[in-house]
Parts: sequence; structure tokens; C-alpha cells
Amino acid sequence: MENEFNCTAFIITAVEVETESIKRYYPSWKRVIVSGDRQAYYETIFEKDGERHRIVTAQQSVMGMTAATVLTMKAIETFKPKYVIMSGIAAGTGDEAKQIYGDVIVPDVIWDYSTGKFVGPDETEIRFGDLGFLPRPRSVYIDGNIIELVKSTAGRPDNEFHVHIGPLACGSSVVANRTVVEKQVLSLFPKTVGLDMESYSVVYTCQNCKAPQPTPILIKSICDFANSEKSDQYQKFAAYTSAGYTQYLLEKILPL
Repeated sequence: MENEFNCTAFIITAVEVETESIKRYYPSWKRVIVSGDRQAYYETIFEKDGERHRIVTAQQSVMGMTAATVLTMKAIETFKPKYVIMSGIAAGTGDEAKQIYGDVIVPDVIWDYSTGKFVGPDETEIRFGDLGFLPRPRSVYIDGNIIELVKSTAGRPDNEFHVHIGPLACGSSVVANRTVVEKQVLSLFPKTVGLDMESYSVVYTCQNCKAPQPTPILIKSICDFANSEKSDQYQKFAAYTSAGYTQYLLEKILPL
């Protein structure tokens, strides 16, 4: 039927290390050919409570919000998933004493910190710090029922993951400068727990597509802290924990 879901989850990744981690958690991935679409899609099946559930995954051709929007919309129209899940890596923006590499971030709100207006030096009354940027952030919100389910996993003996819930900032550029984090992110939303480049578009697309609208879930793990020490050292580990928590939610927590 036109208004029914056709698969349990579509998992979006942005880079190869995230894709590899997702594929490790489930065996027997098979290529899905979609006529007229050059995108590489892969599907697999898992069983829960005696029922078979289909998962489809695909990786963006490039990083960023534009590619995330295009892939999310194609996934929704082609596969009609019940959940659209973005699994992968992100920067932590909190105190490194409270956040560590591999910690999972599940945001309850995602806001676009890169939306705004650059102003000239003669407009000192509306300058933003030393950046000359007047922010006009926009936000999208995750279903509160999903966040309550995520909260319920804290302290469960079968949950091996440390999860942070809070705002996730999304922007169009890689950030390796703590000044940008302090002045353009934390000064506006002090409780922001992470930073990525795609999440806002994934959620916005899910919430503005035609029926049946899937439920978006963002599962990102910390691989760096958006500072001068930013490197790729912990990307593989962060992708691994994100994929692991994705599997945990699908197989044990989310209503399917």
C-alpha cells in the first residue's frame, strides 16, 4: 500500500569508515539495484521475536548536508522505511573529562549553526564575537518517545554504551578550531553535546517528505573534540560504537 512502510530501517552513512562498521554488525549484505539510480544500496535481514526485518543502507557520495538531503529523500521514496537512522562519527563539544572517545551521542534537537549572515566591520553593533557572523540558527526536534527509549537504556545490564543526550550542532564545514566551537556553538546553545555535518538535513527531510514519514534517529559517536588536536585516530573506534548502539536499539529497544 502507498502509505505503508516497506522496510524496518534505512541506515545512512557519510564516509567509508562508518559504512564498514555498519556492515560488520550484520552478515549477508546484498546489493540492491534501483533502476535509474547510480547510488549503491545494500540490504540485509535480521530476526526479532520470530519476525524478519529488512535493513537497507547506503553511503553518501560526499559529506555534507546537501548530499544527506538527496540520499535521505531517495531512500524514503524508494524503500519507505519505518526508521531513518544516521550512524557514524561526530565531534564532541563538551568537557573532555565528561566525554571520551567512543561515547555515543543521540541528540534530542539538532540545530544548524552555519545559518546566518556575515556582516562588515562598520556594523559593529551586530558583530558576533570576532567572527563578523550574525547567527540565525534553525532547529529540528527528535520524537520525544524515541528519546525516552534511549534514556531507558541507561543502566541496563545489556547496554555496553555510554550515551549523551542533548543538542547536536550541524554545519557545512569541518571544524578543527576550539574558538569556533566556543563562539559560534556553545555561546548560543551551551548544552550542545556534539557537532557534525549532516544530521540537520536528515531530520528535516524525514519531517517534510510525503507520507509515510519515517522516524529519524541520529546515532553519532565521538571521534575528536573539534580542536587543533583533531585527527583520524579514533574514527574507526567511534564508528564501531555508533554502529553497535544502532544494532542494540534496533534489535532490543525500538518498537518494530
